[in-house]
Amino acid sequence: MSRKLRVLVVEDETELAAVVASYFEREGYLVETAFDGPTAVEKARSGAPDLIVLDLMLPGFDGIEVCRQVRTFSDAYILMLTARDEEVDKIVGFAVGADDYLVKPFSPRELIARTTAILRRPRGQGTGTALDSGPRPLKFGALIIDSAARVVTVGDSAVDLTRTEFDLLECMAENPKSVFSREKLLELVWGGDWYGDIHVVDVHIGHLRKKLTGAGMAEEVIRTVRGYGYGMAGQ
Repeated sequence: MSRKLRVLVVEDETELAAVVASYFEREGYLVETAFDGPTAVEKARSGAPDLIVLDLMLPGFDGIEVCRQVRTFSDAYILMLTARDEEVDKIVGFAVGADDYLVKPFSPRELIARTTAILRRPRGQGTGTALDSGPRPLKFGALIIDSAARVVTVGDSAVDLTRTEFDLLECMAENPKSVFSREKLLELVWGGDWYGDIHVVDVHIGHLRKKLTGAGMAEEVIRTVRGYGYGMAGQ
């Protein structure tokens, strides 16, 4: 690495925050801590972390609101922590732009493995793995994907996608005749050494569809191949 990566640990249990911070410090990261929602947003803005380890339940406002606010000014990777292994928490977390989640209690090894996998993903770039379509925007009816500018529009409406949502859409759009398994999408978008729940793909696809529909996309552009994966519709 040319520089040390910065990690912001957001956890209201001060002892646990100190333990988690020590894991990262031993791995050579620069670490800051925050113990409530407002402080977390302030430190994310001033400290420009590469990764935010974000507890779901916080005083002030919760991790979901922290994630929502941080996503308005930062593209930092976000790993959410939750004590409740419930799908609603995971879905809501990913809906506001989290990259992964981890259920307490967790081992130091699992935390660092997840972190390493997240940080190896390309930031602010396309997947680089799909077929090269050159600078020409990709068009699917009213949907236009500008890979160079990383901008997606439906008609005259811009669609505000997270990094992960854009990379998923771009990957499928650059190979519109292909159907991608969940495993293949994980490899292309999250990285070959990604460690976690395979159904993270379904969560991001679901929210991507919702955003496209909300922007005015009348027809379904992402098709589901039941029991296998996803591809572009109508191809």
